[in-house]
Amino acid sequence: METNRQKKIAGVLQRDVADVIQQALREAGVHGILVSVTKVSVTTDLSIAKVYMSVFPHTEGEKVLSEVDAVKSQIKHQVAQRTKNQLRRMPELSYFIDDSLEYISKIEKAVQGEENPIQNPELLERRKKK
Repeated sequence: METNRQKKIAGVLQRDVADVIQQALREAGVHGILVSVTKVSVTTDLSIAKVYMSVFPHTEGEKVLSEVDAVKSQIKHQVAQRTKNQLRRMPELSYFIDDSLEYISKIEKAVQGEENPIQNPELLERRKKK
């Protein structure tokens, strides 16, 4: 269970990391890719923060993740500058792709009957026999 302090720090980090990443994309001249920080979870000792990003179009997710990982020290520094009055120690940031929107979209298509696994069994993953 998250403490109020963890939630507060996660909220501050979510806003600031999103601002820094979006500013970096603008400065790099990247157009047509939308990146948003969907969630930040902070460990109980406040030393590690997991940052979950949603990327649209989702096909660009891995590319954006590798670019963010390449400059993660600069992102951490910029976020630390913004949060220096609120945080004594800046947590280590780890980045992940949040694919929940893509997952929801697949469920919606299945419910609407666009991709019916009964009519097309190829849509289902094969189960491994034991």
